[in-house]
Amino acid sequence: MPLRKIIVAAALMLATVTAHAEQVINIGYQRSSTLWILLKNDGQLEERLKPLGFTVNWHEFSSGLLSAMNAGSVDLHADVADAFALFTQAANAPLTYYGRENPSPTAQAIIVPDNSPIHSVADLKGKTVAVSKGSGSHFLLISALKSAGLTLKDIKPIYLEAPDGVAAFASGNVDAWAIWDPFLATQQREHHVRVLTDGSGGIANYNRFYVANTSFAKAHPEVLQVVFDTLHDAGQWVKGHPHEAAANLAPLWGNIPPETVELANSRRSYDIVPVKVDELAEQQRIADFYFEAGMIPKALKVSDIAVWTPHAH
Repeated sequence: MPLRKIIVAAALMLATVTAHAEQVINIGYQRSSTLWILLKNDGQLEERLKPLGFTVNWHEFSSGLLSAMNAGSVDLHADVADAFALFTQAANAPLTYYGRENPSPTAQAIIVPDNSPIHSVADLKGKTVAVSKGSGSHFLLISALKSAGLTLKDIKPIYLEAPDGVAAFASGNVDAWAIWDPFLATQQREHHVRVLTDGSGGIANYNRFYVANTSFAKAHPEVLQVVFDTLHDAGQWVKGHPHEAAANLAPLWGNIPPETVELANSRRSYDIVPVKVDELAEQQRIADFYFEAGMIPKALKVSDIAVWTPHAH
C-alpha cells in the first residue's frame, strides 16, 4: 500500500478510536465513604457506566477535600456530612446535590473516658473538646452545647482531624471528643469510653449528601442516574447483608475488626434518597447556627442549593 494511503488509513483508525474512547469520571472519596469504597473495590460502578462510554478514576482524600470541592477539581465527590456541605455553599462552590442518605443520628457522638468526672454536656463548660472543624460532629457539638445553655465560647474547642483526635483523646490531652463512625465504634469496642450524647432527640440528624460538579451534572444527567441507582442498590445491600458487608469493609478500612465495622454500619441508614429542597430544614438550622457562631461569613438560604433529581422507578 502506498505510504499516503497508509497515513490516511492510520488517521481514520485513530479518529475512530478517539471517537469511541471512554470518557473518564473523577470521583473523590474519603475513609467514611462506605458505599464508594465498596463500589471501588468490586468494580460494579464501572460495569454499569461502561455502556455509556465512561470509566472511573478514584481519588482518596485524607485532607484537602473542601479545597477540592470548592475548586470543582473532581466530577463526583465523596458523600459528606450535612454540616460540611454548607461550607461549600458558603464558598459558592460549583456543586450540585444529587442524593442524600437518610438520617443516622447515632452515628456520631461526644465521648469522654469512662472514668471522667464529666457526666453531662453541661459539664463540658471550661473543658477541652476535640472536633474536626466543619464536620457533622462539629454541628453535633454546637447543637448539644446550645441544648445545655452553652456555646463554643464556654468550652475550649481543639480543632483536629479525626486521626489526630485519636492520639489526643488517648493521651488525655483533651477532655472530650466529638466524633463519628467508624472512629466512634472503635473507641467503644476497644477502649473504656462513655457517650455524653449522640444526635438523638433532634440534636443532630446527621444526613450525608452526595454532590457533583455542577457543570458535570448539567452535561451528564444520564451518568448521575446510573450513579444514584448504583449507590441506592449498594446501600440496600449493606443493610441486608451486615456480616458480609463488614467482612468486606474491614480490610478496606485499615483492618478494623469486622465486629467494629458492623457496629458502625448498624447506626448508618445507608438509605439513598433524592434531595428535595423542601426537606432541608435541618440544613437551614445548621446554616443558621454556623452563621451565628461566625463560622461562615454570610447567612445562607439552603433553598438556593442546586439540586438534581433522579427519575422515579
